[in-house]
Amino acid sequence: MKLAVILSSNNNETNWNAFRLANLALKKGDDVNIFLQGEGVEYDKLSSEKFNIKEQVEIFLKSDKAGIKACGTCMKLRMQESTEACPIGGLEDFYSIVAGSDKVLTF
Repeated sequence: MKLAVILSSNNNETNWNAFRLANLALKKGDDVNIFLQGEGVEYDKLSSEKFNIKEQVEIFLKSDKAGIKACGTCMKLRMQESTEACPIGGLEDFYSIVAGSDKVLTF
């Protein structure tokens, strides 16, 4: 299955759970693409001991069946630079992720 996860929250527990689900889907053999938009582009700043998002992202990025893109406009509004964990993308990337997926989940 091809799974798209749209992350638009900056709630650390929500984001942690989104990446945990994405990692479970990868373990089951699915392709998973995450698109970050709005407050979701801030997710990598929210890691804590209780909700270790960075650990989940590191696991996610190790898979060749995983992809992540972030809305460039949303990142510019927040004065963020492109990183491996939060690479700049655009509406074309968002469209491609959604159009190429069997299921789309939003967080």
